Amino acid sequence: MKICNRCLYSELHPLNITFDEEGVCSGCRIHEEKDLLDWNTRFQKLKQIAEDYRNQSGNNYDCIVPVSGARDSYFIVHTVKNLLGLNPLLVTYNKHYNTELGIRNLANLRIKFNLDIMTLTVSPETVKKITRGTLRKMGSIYWHCIAGQTVYPVQVAVKFKIPLIIWGAHQGVDQVGMFSHLNEVEMTRKYRKEHDLMGFEAEDLIDEFDGIEESDIVQFRYPHDKEIERIGVRGIYLNNYIRWDSKAQHEKMIELYDYESGEQTRTFDTYNDVDCFNYSDVHDYIKFIKHGYGKVTDHVCREIRLRRLSREDGIQLIRKYSIKEPKNLNQFLNWIGMTKNGFKFMLDQHRNPKIWFRNENWEWELKNPDPFQNENGRKSEVDQVRLDLVENECKFRYTPNKRPDFQDQNYILIGKGYYQ
Repeated sequence: MKICNRCLYSELHPLNITFDEEGVCSGCRIHEEKDLLDWNTRFQKLKQIAEDYRNQSGNNYDCIVPVSGARDSYFIVHTVKNLLGLNPLLVTYNKHYNTELGIRNLANLRIKFNLDIMTLTVSPETVKKITRGTLRKMGSIYWHCIAGQTVYPVQVAVKFKIPLIIWGAHQGVDQVGMFSHLNEVEMTRKYRKEHDLMGFEAEDLIDEFDGIEESDIVQFRYPHDKEIERIGVRGIYLNNYIRWDSKAQHEKMIELYDYESGEQTRTFDTYNDVDCFNYSDVHDYIKFIKHGYGKVTDHVCREIRLRRLSREDGIQLIRKYSIKEPKNLNQFLNWIGMTKNGFKFMLDQHRNPKIWFRNENWEWELKNPDPFQNENGRKSEVDQVRLDLVENECKFRYTPNKRPDFQDQNYILIGKGYYQ
């Protein structure tokens, strides 16, 4: 299995990745632009886009910003409101797997930025039905989250005639170098279906076997192309105009707005995805089953490229977290109404045969339990493309828990936004 000589992504990355003659992946090569581009000039270009979409009459919002109780939501809203001077409408899809910490972060975001927000909450039984279907069809418990997060902003844009949607980072650029920052790639339905939704639009889920009917997928239907063209809906990504650094951005948001961090099961990053019980837990475990790597590898590669983490330390982190079992599996199974054996059977249908095999006891084993065991033999070629570190350590902060006695054990569908 080919692994990048600089970061630790392999050729099995689902977004597709290429390698040059030095064995460096396309993601690392595009990432080099972060230290080469004139970001002041690029930000001025962003400001001009913002000015072009500013609502002159004052009777409508300037743009839409999708948010949640984690990820880069604070930084995006801070940039849009305070640096670009726009009046955004915030929109959020209720992922159902909410932690109390995430509920607090979202409540705090609304309070600190004093902005209007719209929320889409699909009925729990519909979400469970769809999740059973997507787990069977594509091995995903997160399809409804990604679908909802990417369709609801577009639906609102069409309904309220707000053409500009502002997103954070485009993962195809940031992870695998699918595009250059100079391409200024924008939101497309094609990319969403092929990559975000694993090839399945909402209407593709209608299935008598799963009991999914037309009425179940209405909230996930993408607006018709004619509607989008009529309003002129356009989705831009900030990482094409701002030197994207998720860790540094989160730490600034902690200082400015009291963003809360939290421990994650299968990665060392305490900033991302703290609003969800499953993203860095059950969902990430499924990702490991299907693709042979988890979120910890994404975070390690990001920190290697940003020169805060050595390759050797990154390998140790991957070895530590990749093998961890999800701690919230029983919680998910109780929520969806499924046995552990039934869940395991569904997952087994989606195991990647390039990664797994059945042993003589008919148990699943990794073909290559440690893909980094031959590192010493690659030392010279790795050293040729190694990046010098700019920071002595790569530490992620734990913010004080505002409710240390609270036992966060159940999904919170609708939270009251406890905050003080």
